[in-house]
Amino acid sequence: MSPPHLSDPVPRPAPSTDLFDQQREDWRRDPQIAFDAWLAKQHFRRSSAEVYRAQWGLFLDWLGTRQKSLTTVDTHAIAEFVAGLEIRKPQRVRYLRLIERVLDHVREIESASTNPARFIAQDGEAAWRNARDNEPTGFLTHAERTALIAQLFARLPDLSTAQRWRERRDRALVAVFLGGGLKTGEAAALTVSCVNAGSPWVTIESANPTLTRRTRLAPFAAAILDAWLAERRLSELAGNLVFPASPSGRPMHKATMLRAVDALIDGAGIAASRKSRASPQTLRNTFAADLFESGVEADLVGQWLGFVQAVSANRLYRAWQMWTDQQDSPAAEVPDPAAPPLPAPRRDGRLTRKSGAGEP
Repeated sequence: MSPPHLSDPVPRPAPSTDLFDQQREDWRRDPQIAFDAWLAKQHFRRSSAEVYRAQWGLFLDWLGTRQKSLTTVDTHAIAEFVAGLEIRKPQRVRYLRLIERVLDHVREIESASTNPARFIAQDGEAAWRNARDNEPTGFLTHAERTALIAQLFARLPDLSTAQRWRERRDRALVAVFLGGGLKTGEAAALTVSCVNAGSPWVTIESANPTLTRRTRLAPFAAAILDAWLAERRLSELAGNLVFPASPSGRPMHKATMLRAVDALIDGAGIAASRKSRASPQTLRNTFAADLFESGVEADLVGQWLGFVQAVSANRLYRAWQMWTDQQDSPAAEVPDPAAPPLPAPRRDGRLTRKSGAGEP
């Protein structure tokens, strides 16, 4: 099965405002119009939205040929659809991510707890994975990193009070992944006592006291985290978690964090051009790469990342070197000349060996 030709999209009727409540009946009656309404609220760039609309349309067409709907589709059907796409594995992942995200929304409306797309994504042996381009270690390029940081500082759109604090929370969450190297579990458990406004140092506690460590945030990450901590205080959120999932203070789920990363990556306009998904681990790797390039020794980078053994930091350093060589190679992929240009990479705010090695 070949994906649609995105340069010649099939025109569809514009969604009317009465469909923006996106109730269950909307998705049953016309899942394309309901999708258009949902898509309009995601604040994606126009180019990304066109890609997602075409992908969703192809999925709906495929369901129609199998006489299935969003209420009857199951894991087997989604796996068959993704495996039948005549595209590379990273593109298959993007299709699956979109289906998973939309079905999350639909099932939430239906008060259902299962999402058939998620089980496929978590199945490491699934047939859809039998495609090319399986990257072991990923990083953001300088231009991608710059675009994402710009998105983190972008002006907030008109949002409700609840949407506003969640957007600031998500931006700070991505900032500590990209500018502090935290893992998802560490970010979920991070408490306000582990951070101080105006300080770049973050304490990552562990049940084993010998594994408790500190990492130093890049300047951009420290600024965004400070803004979020101020917003958090004004919102009077319960509990002591830095990144609560709700006003009651319950912890964020990993899937929610992944969606936050996806949304900001999409908003930065770099998702469609990447061969692989930019995950929290990609951002953590990029944090290390920025330090390596600035001359920070691998053992100190390993300490900030929480590696128990020095060999782990050295392995990541070698992976970064190999990735850098591939980026500099003439055989490296040439960007699409039709794509909008990204801003020139900023070199400020990087940690040097002299400034980054010592304690405050």
